Amino acid sequence: MENHISREAAIELLKKYNKDPFHLRHALTVEAVMRWYARELGYAEEEEFWGLVGLLHDFDFEMYPEEHCIKAPELLREAGVGEGMIHAICSHAYGMHVDVKPEHLMEKVLFATDELTGLIWATALMRPSKSVQDMELKSLKKKYKVKTFAAGCSREVIEQGAEMLGWPLDEVLQITLDAMKAGEEAIAEECAKL
Repeated sequence: MENHISREAAIELLKKYNKDPFHLRHALTVEAVMRWYARELGYAEEEEFWGLVGLLHDFDFEMYPEEHCIKAPELLREAGVGEGMIHAICSHAYGMHVDVKPEHLMEKVLFATDELTGLIWATALMRPSKSVQDMELKSLKKKYKVKTFAAGCSREVIEQGAEMLGWPLDEVLQITLDAMKAGEEAIAEECAKL
């Protein structure tokens, strides 16, 4: 899978279209989660690609929320991003903004985990520790069931993603929580630099 963009260039592209620390942190979180999944699922040789897709998946959202993943292909092509990566990035908005269906396992993982990382982070912020490190699946599931909590994180999309993957929802929740635990410290350090 072609990248046609370095991580440094991807970070610059992300910062060009995003100023809100929330969006920057979300991008870094999804990147870390995608890299973790690549290694865990036996795609370590594609880790960079998976990570860059995660990093850039919402890069157009802050500036073009109504055209999310509609405006993205044009902006990504201008930045020299390859068509495979463009497809992967846009596939996470399948059924919401675009008809680009997740096909590759990586695209299905992104679809399932994008909204979920937001829900997990919102849950972490409610904890005394403000961290995922001491969070258990039971606590996450309790918040997951409260539809008014982190209402912007679509449970329907998370469930569709789990179904696409053919994994039980609890497994997607637990694995993504594990991925966020593994990357939390590095994400915090990088956020401080942006």
